[in-house]
Amino acid sequence: MAGKRPIIVHLPSPTGGRRVRVDGEILGLAHNVGDLVEFLRRAGLEIEPEEVADSPLIDWRGVGPDRWEAETRT
Repeated sequence: MAGKRPIIVHLPSPTGGRRVRVDGEILGLAHNVGDLVEFLRRAGLEIEPEEVADSPLIDWRGVGPDRWEAETRT
């Protein structure tokens, strides 16, 4: 990755999926790591799926890359 660009993966939405932002621009709603990697690739950022959990370039809001579904309340 050439330059550091802020990547933010927000908390899961109430309907599932996580909003992804790069440089303040919303790239889309990712439902899994594959979606995230594809959004980043389209934005010119190459990160391998196995690197997303530990990448210092990604700010995981609230929860990490293992959670994409909406929180269920009982």
